[in-house]
Amino acid sequence: MTTRIERLVTAGQFTLDGGTWDVENNVWIIGDEREVIVIDAAHDAEAIAEAVEDRVLKAIVCTHAHNDHIDAAPALADLTGAKIWLHPDDLPLWRLTHPDRDPDNHLTDGMVIEAAGADLTVLHTPGHAPGAVCLYEPGLATVFTGDTLFQGGPGATGRSFSHFPTIIDSIRDRLLTLPPETKVLTGHGDPTTIGAEAPHLAEWVARGH
Repeated sequence: MTTRIERLVTAGQFTLDGGTWDVENNVWIIGDEREVIVIDAAHDAEAIAEAVEDRVLKAIVCTHAHNDHIDAAPALADLTGAKIWLHPDDLPLWRLTHPDRDPDNHLTDGMVIEAAGADLTVLHTPGHAPGAVCLYEPGLATVFTGDTLFQGGPGATGRSFSHFPTIIDSIRDRLLTLPPETKVLTGHGDPTTIGAEAPHLAEWVARGH
């Protein structure tokens, strides 16, 4: 069976530091006809479960714990029986949204999450959030970057728990070292490639945040 990547866009709100913004999020579903992994259960557990259909959901992987990326995770877990995975450095952020329920498992740098022929390697990429991770699948020439790297630059670092020099280090050391043809599938917006973003590193550093 062929491993494929499916994109579902859900809409809701991002809330932090007393502000609230309307957002659209990319929910990524990786797998085949039998089983899948969901990256970032955003806003609408029922819509995500409908997209999963009757396939086995092996894991709900959170790229970080901003509320717009995790708000539907517990409900999706309840609907499907899947376990929620999060890097432990983001537990303080997670508990702002879900104070009464912790994730089921902890992500660690270098671990591999397997399903349906996909092998997602966890890259710890702090900066946008302390426990932010990217998920690299070399067989699909794809990295799922959450809010660490977008088309046109790094994720935002102007709010609590974030740090601009750290996200630049993460992008330079963990992402721009990947093959330039690697497709970058982001937490919001359109895809890009490592090769398209790499030339702009010096510009990002000069601009700061």
